[in-house]
Amino acid sequence: MNIKTIKLFLDICDSKNFSKSATSMHVSPSALSRQIQKLEDEIGHPLFIRDNRSVELTPAGEKLLPVAIKMVHDWTQFQSQINAQDHVLKGEIRLFCSVTASYSHLPQLLSSFRLKHPFIEFKLLTGDPAQAIDKILNDEADIAISAMPESLPSKVEFTTISEIPLSVIAPLGISSWVEEVHKEKPDWSQIPFIVPESGTARDRANTWFKKMKIKPSIYAQIAGHEAIVSMVALGCGVGIAPDVVINNSPVRDSIQRLSFSPIKPFQLGVCCRRSQLDNPLVKALWELAEGTFISQ
Repeated sequence: MNIKTIKLFLDICDSKNFSKSATSMHVSPSALSRQIQKLEDEIGHPLFIRDNRSVELTPAGEKLLPVAIKMVHDWTQFQSQINAQDHVLKGEIRLFCSVTASYSHLPQLLSSFRLKHPFIEFKLLTGDPAQAIDKILNDEADIAISAMPESLPSKVEFTTISEIPLSVIAPLGISSWVEEVHKEKPDWSQIPFIVPESGTARDRANTWFKKMKIKPSIYAQIAGHEAIVSMVALGCGVGIAPDVVINNSPVRDSIQRLSFSPIKPFQLGVCCRRSQLDNPLVKALWELAEGTFISQ
């Protein structure tokens, strides 16, 4: 069992697809299969259940997953400590953020960092921003771009890099209820809402509903903000989404912002486990983030 094979195993766990992992890990599909087969032979149990459409972990694979994560984490920290002695930081940082943040905030955050630390590599994971804190606590990412939650876990450190307003949006097209939202006192029971499934944006939406004395008719609860804007553009309902997502959406010209009482903005920042600040790689990125504020 070696670190490279363990990294291959973890990438398949993440992608659920051997072909995608072969591409992302720069190995041929046959070489990837051989490495996994060798690992399975060494353990004495199959690790994956495969069919033409999906890859799932076996019970043995489920047991290996947390062990593999810890092995790679410990190995990365060891490499960082050794490389730090040479005054040149080398290694990999696992970074989690939303798709929107990957092009709205990440380039500015990393541009000067890449010049200063050219030998640090990033493994970028994208997904629902509401999952960011859990990704950190579960050691699935070293650092994440996240909204500041109402209650920050004691093990997590957070520093703000931007303030994100939210807007109420409606489609520009014709529907049975669009005229209703422009009335001075809309009949909210006729208006379907599309809201975030969870996270800080959902908390802000719920607070706004109470402030406006609205008992919302929820049409859809969405994991990830980008799809909210798309569903509003399609005429499925009125949505609540962060302005940075709206401004970067390819369908932004098909929606309109509604002039209601403003929704409280949230703080966007980077977060990590406090213990990770002992990792020279994470500490270097953290120190840069602490002095960065990205306006949107």
